[in-house]
Parts: sequence; C-alpha cells; structure tokens
Amino acid sequence: MAIIDLLMLLGVAALWGASFLFMRQAVSVLGPIPMIEARVLVAGLGLLLVAVIMRRVPNFRRDLWGFLVLGALMAAVPFTLIAAAELKITASLAAILNATTPLFALLVTSVRQGTRPSRTQLSGVVLGVAGVTVLVGLGPLHLDGMLILAALASLCASLFYALGGVYAKVRFSGTHPLVTTTGQQLGAAVCLLLPTLALPPRHPVTGGIVLAVLALALACTALGFALFFHLVNRVGPTGALTVTFFVPLFGLLYGTAFLGEPLSWSTPLGMSLVLGAVFLVTERRSATRGDAAPGRSATSTGWTPDRRSSHRSGPGRRRRRRPAGAPGRRR
Repeated sequence: MAIIDLLMLLGVAALWGASFLFMRQAVSVLGPIPMIEARVLVAGLGLLLVAVIMRRVPNFRRDLWGFLVLGALMAAVPFTLIAAAELKITASLAAILNATTPLFALLVTSVRQGTRPSRTQLSGVVLGVAGVTVLVGLGPLHLDGMLILAALASLCASLFYALGGVYAKVRFSGTHPLVTTTGQQLGAAVCLLLPTLALPPRHPVTGGIVLAVLALALACTALGFALFFHLVNRVGPTGALTVTFFVPLFGLLYGTAFLGEPLSWSTPLGMSLVLGAVFLVTERRSATRGDAAPGRSATSTGWTPDRRSSHRSGPGRRRRRRPAGAPGRRR
C-alpha cells in the first residue's frame, strides 16, 4: 500500500472513530432520533451537492423505495441504536463493539448463501463473543440491566450494517458509490422525519452541540464515506476494509483523551480479542478473493466504468460493409 493510501486509510479511521465522540457529546441534549436525523439530513444534502457537481444525481423517482430500505438498514436504525446506547456506555466501548460488524456479515452471508463458515471463521466468531464478554462484563462500567441493553443495541447496529451491506450488493449492484451513499443518507432522513417531529429535543441547543452535529454529518459521514469509496477504488475492497482495525483504536483514544472516559485492563484486552476475531473472519476471504488493481474500480463496490461499444474487440465485433461497386481488396 502506497503512503498516500495509508494516510487516506488512517484519515477514514480517524473520521469514523470521531463519530462516536461527537454522538456522545450531542445525544444527551438532542436525543438519539433528532440527532441522527440532523446527521443524515445534513450529510445527505452535502453529498447531494457533490453529486450535482459530479453529475451523479440519484434517480429518486426510480429508486425511492430502494433508498428508503437501504437508508433504514445502514443509517437510520444502526445510527439511532448506537446513539441510544451511548446514553449509557462510553464512546470508546461503542466504537469497539461496532467493530463486530464483519462477524455479523459472515453469519448473514452464510445464511443467505447456505454455506458453512470455515473452522477459522467460526473460531473468530467465538473469539469475538469472548471479547464482547470481557468488554461488557469486566469493563470499568457498573454491570447492570441498562448496560447490557446498551451493549445489545450496539451489537444490533452491527447486525443491521451487515444486512444493509447484503441488500446494497443485491439492489444497487452497478450503481456508482456516490449515488448510493447520497440516496442512503437522504432515505434515512425521510425515515426519521416523523419520529423526529414526534420526539423533538427537550433541552436548549448550544453552539457547541451545533458544531458537533455539523462535524458528525459533514466530516465523519459525508467526507468519511467519500474517502472510503475513493480508497476502495485505489486499493480494492479488502485493503480498504482494514479500516475496521483502526476505528476502535481512534475511538478509544478520543474517548480517553477528550471525554475522560475510564480505562481499565479489560478494555485493551477485550478490544484485542474483538480485532483478532475480525482478522480470523476476514483473513480467509482476503486470501481467496483478489482485490481490484490499483487505479481501477473494484467490482465489489457495485460500480464499473461505462464501456463504449466503439471499444469492442474479438470475433463478435461488427465488420464494416463495403459499399456496392467498391473495388475488392487485392489478394
């Protein structure tokens, strides 16, 4: 991986890790649903502006229901679950629990395709369960019913991410990532509109909260996703998904440095177990599936460049007709 790609990878991880910090700051004032509505709406409008400039505007008339479903699965529901969980758990713990997404992706894919995970992958799932147990049961927070519910909410968010990934691959295969991401965020905003009107914020909104939401929407969401998809096109999906290993590290760093969150021996131990589980689950896939070549679009992102018919070659191409009366070619 080139230096510029590594820096871009760390940049995505830093932005996505910061999202847990900003959610932790704003959720107690705005509430989970209004905060996420503001996040996806501002991010969607920012992405739509970029899509207009790049002439990649989503076809809402044709794909409206698809964007609504994708927005619910990959933004509205998981974002809200994580925000609600952060009313009880720390930002660093939420970031680490979110790293279990590849474990749920393995289970969802196995059920959908009717395949059995390998022994290595199953070992990864068991190791992931052990890591979550250490984080929740032996962590610095007092173990009670609310903590368990908050941890389950974070894990359910990872499950929804996995379901959304499968749906996106089936429903939006062949769609440019910018189009899909823009439609996803705006679809999530539509899904959360009525719940937000029914549950408005109960506390006065300060300038600091507004800045936290703007950073969450424009930097962590819009810019983070844009950089991630650009990274996928440069180094392929497997290389880009190694961001999963760095997001919890940044989440832990931010939570400890800026929020003064408690840190005990169980936190790095549990995080190591979870990241080891993710490595075991994704390692076999990395060895059997090649990445796209650098500088070319990865087909697994669902987007391939348009191919013009003028570039056809091979036995199936059309031959030019010689006009009637034209002299034949000399042998």
